[in-house]
Amino acid sequence: MDQKVILIADDADLNREMLKLIFNEQFYILEARDGQEAIDTIAANKETLSVIFLDLVMPNKDGIEVLKYMADENLKGRIPVIMITGEATDATDEKAYEYGASDIIYKPFSPNVVMRRTLNIIELFESKAILEKQLVEETNQFDQITNELKESNAFLIDMLSSVVEFRGTESSDHISHIQTFTSIMLNYVREYYPKYGLTEEQCKLITIASALHDLGKISIPDSILLKPGKLTPEEFAEMKKHTTFGSDIIAASKKNDSEFYTYCYDICRYHHERYDGNGYPDRLSGDDIPIWAQVVSIVDVYDALINKRVYKPVYEYNEAMRMIKDGECGVFSPEIMDCFDLAKEELIATTIIK
Repeated sequence: MDQKVILIADDADLNREMLKLIFNEQFYILEARDGQEAIDTIAANKETLSVIFLDLVMPNKDGIEVLKYMADENLKGRIPVIMITGEATDATDEKAYEYGASDIIYKPFSPNVVMRRTLNIIELFESKAILEKQLVEETNQFDQITNELKESNAFLIDMLSSVVEFRGTESSDHISHIQTFTSIMLNYVREYYPKYGLTEEQCKLITIASALHDLGKISIPDSILLKPGKLTPEEFAEMKKHTTFGSDIIAASKKNDSEFYTYCYDICRYHHERYDGNGYPDRLSGDDIPIWAQVVSIVDVYDALINKRVYKPVYEYNEAMRMIKDGECGVFSPEIMDCFDLAKEELIATTIIK
């Protein structure tokens, strides 16, 4: 079956017909008229379902009971569920999200909005599934071929970071710039600040991991990620979630007992934290922010300034360095600023060459 499969579970014939009119040209549609029929249909089609529209109030079993079934069967993160309800309450909404609903649509609904939100959710889940499959495959390979760990890591990072670059607003060389600048900065941190205990081998792993700093952007809707101009407060709040989305993807690899995992996770989650505690997502401050995340943080800002984005012009590299030193891009630690100053000529030279 080439078409994507949708299950519409709603006891109201009119609601099912309305959703069928929206999706019948692009999707193969299954129907259920009550909660038990929905569970039976999910059990029979769990490998092919792309999304489920689930009414909250149905006979036999309600929508929450269907979600509980999916959670018990480990389907919670595999098949997106969009709740349909005319009874919007904080309690039911919270419970729906707690049991794994991806979105909630209130009756009456707009066909265009339903279609757009559905396609976005399917895209997100497909991207997650691909990434999780790749991560599992690579993890198995790492366990079997330990002497090829570095090469396998490098391949995985290149592959995943290419996905991010393809969807994002950065220049096509953003990932390679970040890795180059990270390596330069780490050399100075290692030489001038031995208190951090970084070894040459660790610096190599951190440099590789730096490519994944924006991995979570694959989960940000295009309407926000590619928006020209300033984001609204609500859009910026959604954009900031790329830090937690990225770390969640890394955590899904289950390879959380390795040093390399730690670098990937910390860099994804903490590269927008700031030394004074005014960053995100966790508002860490001082040396609670891992040094490798601090390094990636400042070089990410530097590369963003010296390259064109849909929301800003290009800044000349000396001006970019001045802006960072003057605190216009957030507060960095004295040690990081010292290393940034020490690395200035090398960073500029690399900037000119690239």
